[in-house]
Amino acid sequence: MLSGLSSRIAAAVAGARAITPRRAAPRPLLFAALVALSACSTNNVLNLRPDVDVGTTAALPRGGMQDLVPDDPYLQKADTARLQEPAAQPLYGEQPPVAADDAADAGEPTDVTAAADAGETAGDAAADEPISLAGQPAAKVPPAVSQPVRPQDDAPVIMAGYPRMDQPQISGPAPMPADELAYRRELRGLGVVWRETAPIYDSASCHIAHPIKVSGLPDGIQLTPPAVLNAEMAVTFAKWTKNELNPAARRRYWSRVKSIHQLSSYSCRRINGSHSMSEHATGNAIDVGRIELTTGRDIDVEKPGLFAFRTRGFLDTVRADGCEYFTTVLGPGYNYDHRNHFHFDIMPRRGGRHACH
Repeated sequence: MLSGLSSRIAAAVAGARAITPRRAAPRPLLFAALVALSACSTNNVLNLRPDVDVGTTAALPRGGMQDLVPDDPYLQKADTARLQEPAAQPLYGEQPPVAADDAADAGEPTDVTAAADAGETAGDAAADEPISLAGQPAAKVPPAVSQPVRPQDDAPVIMAGYPRMDQPQISGPAPMPADELAYRRELRGLGVVWRETAPIYDSASCHIAHPIKVSGLPDGIQLTPPAVLNAEMAVTFAKWTKNELNPAARRRYWSRVKSIHQLSSYSCRRINGSHSMSEHATGNAIDVGRIELTTGRDIDVEKPGLFAFRTRGFLDTVRADGCEYFTTVLGPGYNYDHRNHFHFDIMPRRGGRHACH
């Protein structure tokens, strides 16, 4: 603006010098300068109030924004729209605010006084007091709703924004085959003590899908330590113990069998000196090393002495009777590896052949 003013003054002076003589220049020059100054009035801009200049409307003149720049048509339109705005309506259930001075002049009690006259506590009265912020008029807090609005009992409840979710499908272990269930029913009928164990899968050749651990046999005979077998082998061994082993002990020693000491049940290994897997690798075999009677006598399966006729006869009966239940029976005299135990398994063979040695 100052640069424009200086340019106007310079133009006025140049014009005066061009049209008047040098002697008469001072007075017309002064007149032209005054005319230029009057053409650029800065009163409307330099006299702006600070609070209006930073964007607030608290200090605007009562006449509106048009008083700042009278000749601005946009400000005239804004003042007209402001005057046509309706007055703010109070909230539902709220009385229009009354200034404290006006209430005192009118003889009306304030909100706190009215609450005290109505028997309300000080805390309730304080809750109804207007909240005043710095630089802002006091605002009244709307009264709290005493009872929440509840839907009727027969009204349907609709949950918006939430997808419908079906019941989760819990996948459990695969059902046990029918033959496994049949073997377990037979074990319970024989009085065998056993429990389920976790499936075994040590390799493609060493595995039992539904193994059990047997600790007790029919007639109260203990199996020490408990043997891990498949259910079919456990049923076969229990039948042999009940029908052959215990009756043979009664005939030979007038005593019952107290416990059977086994040397191996499930074991992931090959047949010694062969590339074939042993039947122990599938829980299909058990090795019996010693038989204990209720009289306290222990009978080792290892080949008895020359004059142990009763023991030799008992072991021969055990071997012969076992061939009627198991497909393989190996014991002392077969090879060095079976010198001290009986090996029983139910490996299937063609034609139902048995190997008893």
